[in-house]
Amino acid sequence: MRIQILAIGLIATSSLWAGPREDAYKMHNRLTGTPPSTDVLLEMEQLISQNNAEAAARLAMENKNFINIVIKNWAKPFSNREQTSRVELNDYAATIMGAVRDDIRFDRILYDDILYTVSGQTAVYSSTDNTHYKSAEDSLVDFSSALTQVQQSSLTGLPAMATSGVLTTRAAGESFYSAGTNRRVNRYTFMNYLCHDYEDLHDTSIPDYKVRRDVERNPGGDSRTYKNTCVGCHAGQDSIAGAYAFYDFPTNKLEYNPGSVAPKINAINNYKDGHQVVDDSWFNLWKVGVNSSKLGFRGSTQGNGARSLNAMLTKSQAFSQCMAKKVFKLVCKKDAINTDDVNFVSSQAQSFETDYSLRTLIAKTSAGCLINED
Repeated sequence: MRIQILAIGLIATSSLWAGPREDAYKMHNRLTGTPPSTDVLLEMEQLISQNNAEAAARLAMENKNFINIVIKNWAKPFSNREQTSRVELNDYAATIMGAVRDDIRFDRILYDDILYTVSGQTAVYSSTDNTHYKSAEDSLVDFSSALTQVQQSSLTGLPAMATSGVLTTRAAGESFYSAGTNRRVNRYTFMNYLCHDYEDLHDTSIPDYKVRRDVERNPGGDSRTYKNTCVGCHAGQDSIAGAYAFYDFPTNKLEYNPGSVAPKINAINNYKDGHQVVDDSWFNLWKVGVNSSKLGFRGSTQGNGARSLNAMLTKSQAFSQCMAKKVFKLVCKKDAINTDDVNFVSSQAQSFETDYSLRTLIAKTSAGCLINED
């Protein structure tokens, strides 16, 4: 008898929560990582009942934990090679958080002279350590109100024209410029913001005149390996990676030396007739061939420096598609695999290009998740 009464109680509770109220509760949890207050739950329920789930999502996003928990943990993996959220808060992740909070055009985070710091901190921003952000996070600061937008060049010492949003932050320097030949920063930009690693873009039909000297032309004693494998990635990546030639991270700080190619770029000489980087020019050879439709590049095909390269990348269809895919996974808690989800993500990507508002993309995607699940 007791089991029957318990079962009846559970059925009654389930019925009470079914429909708009259950959707409101689920939406708030996904967007903030916390349950809603009674008042917010009822208001969200009413909005969803009125077929205005997008407004319900925006209401949930007013909760401080949207920035403090969900966006912070979403942003952190962009900032490190391991692509994990289990790292200290840093200037890269904080800038994404601030951009989402303030609803600035999200494409700006890859090319603008922009940085977010934390107000009211004893430890001021430093371009040589992460104490400013670590101490703020350890102190449980409310980042939804404490983040402050500043000009990156005013704090880092980089010339304004050399700043490129999160890609020239200190955290980016430590993860992506600290070793190697600066190809890494370009590779992770493609992975994080275009959703394609270099292997996805393999194309041996591209001319190899930009492949650098450090790439062997006869690996393992077989030149066919270079022609059939190596060139498929290096021809494209080396043609654009020169945009970062003047950057280095030698002493715990990202440095920029205009007109001076970082010595590490040309240090290895495995093939003397290979391309030697002499400036920070780039040329997008991936705009033609199989990757033309895959990435949907638009705008300039060449330029100088990181800022112009990254501005070009944000104009691609791949950028908007990637952001729509990542937001879908964030708020719908799954990958877009089936046809309906893929089509939905594609439509959201096109809409995103009207103003590059990530908040709008998140709100619309959250509303769409409820419709698709119901």
